[in-house]
Amino acid sequence: MSRKSVSLVGLVLLCCHASLTEQRLQGIFKDPKEPIDERVKDLLGKMNLEEKVGQMTQIERKNASAEVLKSYFIGSVLSGGGSTPKVNATVKEWVDMVNGMQQASLSTRLGIPMIYGIDAVHGHNNVMNATIFPRNVGLGVTRDPQLLKEIGAATALEVRATGIPYAFAPCIAVCRDPRWGRCYESYSEDHRIVQQLTEIINGLQGEAKTDMKGMPYVNGKTKVAGSSKHYVGDGGTVKGINENNTIVDDSALYGMHMAAYVNSVAKGIATIMASYSSINGVKMHAHKQLLTDYHKGKLGFKGFIISDWEGIDRITSPAHSNYSYSIQASINAGIDMVMVPYNYTEFYDGLIDLVKKNAIPMSRIDDAVSRILRVKFAMGLFENPLGDYSLINEVGSQKHRELARQAVRKSLVLLKNGKPGNAPILPLPKNAGKIVVAGSHANNLGYQCGGWTIEWQGVSGNNWTAGTTILDGIKATVDKRTKVVYKKKPSDTYSSKGKMDYGIVVVGEVPYAETNGDSQNLTIPAPGPAVIENVCKETKCVVIIVSGRPVVIEPYVDKIDALVAAWLPGSEGQGQAGSYLV
Repeated sequence: MSRKSVSLVGLVLLCCHASLTEQRLQGIFKDPKEPIDERVKDLLGKMNLEEKVGQMTQIERKNASAEVLKSYFIGSVLSGGGSTPKVNATVKEWVDMVNGMQQASLSTRLGIPMIYGIDAVHGHNNVMNATIFPRNVGLGVTRDPQLLKEIGAATALEVRATGIPYAFAPCIAVCRDPRWGRCYESYSEDHRIVQQLTEIINGLQGEAKTDMKGMPYVNGKTKVAGSSKHYVGDGGTVKGINENNTIVDDSALYGMHMAAYVNSVAKGIATIMASYSSINGVKMHAHKQLLTDYHKGKLGFKGFIISDWEGIDRITSPAHSNYSYSIQASINAGIDMVMVPYNYTEFYDGLIDLVKKNAIPMSRIDDAVSRILRVKFAMGLFENPLGDYSLINEVGSQKHRELARQAVRKSLVLLKNGKPGNAPILPLPKNAGKIVVAGSHANNLGYQCGGWTIEWQGVSGNNWTAGTTILDGIKATVDKRTKVVYKKKPSDTYSSKGKMDYGIVVVGEVPYAETNGDSQNLTIPAPGPAVIENVCKETKCVVIIVSGRPVVIEPYVDKIDALVAAWLPGSEGQGQAGSYLV
């Protein structure tokens, strides 16, 4: 046989090999008509260890270059609090960023799309001009599951409009101590109310027709994968200290703190986020009994469990002091995807090394990756991996703002209305001659929204997003002949200097998030008490408390004619005014 013939045969064999390789890579997992678990099984069989570990890795967007995404086969990217494409990024710039990252993931050997996640915990709160809904503590007051479902749907639509398919929400903690800095993330101290309001999941993900029996469910391109958090018992820590130990018996653990997770699984929640806190001394990120045996076993949860931000580091004290142990303990306990925003190379290399040493069985890796792929298939990410630019105008839409105003109105709590022996003062007449509006929170969108808004710890002022302050709402509601005067910090002689018909004082807590919000005294910060004193001593006054939890108000109650708990109402202060005025 001639050399030319041999070369021709070799070329034919090479082409056949390439064709067979392409067929193997296409396979069942590319076919949306195939059952999800068959697609998972097919794709998992094509993956090597490095690709599997990459799927278990979630990194911060600041590190998500095309090279990193492709070299480490990264399974997920997130925005931490305040992490945006740029300052005041437009919706289109969000979509451009996410789609650019997705293109890099799709160019890998198997083309597995990454899933981008973000904390959309009271609307799409990282994004400029998005609708910011009241915090959970206020929504719990509404006792309205249908309203929560509508808020979930609106939030999902705004998140999807920025190209993001995964929201770290809802928080279904049961806050048992208001000193806890995350109490505003809880719907109630009553687990039955928290259970009712898991209806928000049907808004976020879409409503499954039957009990999902643990299968993740996301219905289409306008819905997002959700994440019930923080599993479990985070609202019951000793003294309300964030990330602390929850000392609890089985009755309270399973009857109270676990209750809403049962509802979440029945509704097809896609993911669960582990808590930084401990149960009876065992860190949740290393709690195999609760992560695997109970949640995946008894409850039958088939989505994936994700760590919190650098959550596995905190298994040891001090944090990150024995990282190899933390990787081993968390993965073997049942964590499937690990949020390693910055330290991803150490995690990636460390997990591969532990698998090769048989410290973590390959079966555990395959289980974790199967769960991650199951969620990606369930949400249609393989068929529709890129953000849809046609949804851009949904962010901050008037329809969503009207919904937020409805939620504000339903979340208000009237604590006092009239001094003993006097007639009720609320609602105030719209045609009053002069109303003085005072206090640090009357004209401050940032204070209305609280933490986890634009920045992790929240912001102050009115120049970072769209919305209406409480002052704006009052001005828009009163009669055009009524004079509204705003004094942020009136002096102690202000009320005696000029006649006013009514005073409206708006004071409360300044923004905080997580541990920064822990408080052992629950007092209103200065100058709030002084403003109440200065306005209310000679004028009929309404005091509105803007806070993430109950705060100490008893010392001032006798001076106040009417008292309203407004919680953290979000961007739509207009929703409050109609409740104070006829």
